Amino acid sequence: MSVAAPAFAFDIGSLLNNKPKESDKFAIIRVDKLASLMNDPNSHVNIYDANGWGLRSTAGVVPGAHLLSSDDKYDVGKELPASKSAKLVFYCADLH
Repeated sequence: MSVAAPAFAFDIGSLLNNKPKESDKFAIIRVDKLASLMNDPNSHVNIYDANGWGLRSTAGVVPGAHLLSSDDKYDVGKELPASKSAKLVFYCADLH
């Protein structure tokens, strides 16, 4: 019989004796901040629509947004920029 100890994502590196990685730079932004980024040619922001096709057809899409193939099962290597320092903005609607 074996017992598994619970682990959280931030503990995995220490469990595997890996060096801790730099923390992600994650932020929730407002529409006005996104509009500002879109209007700034130096921002190099990449916008991704994570809505389903049904909602896109009724609500529309932010101009210039890349359409993810799925909201939860897309191929990161094919759909997102290769650069780990790229600015990414994801949006979706919560219809619940």
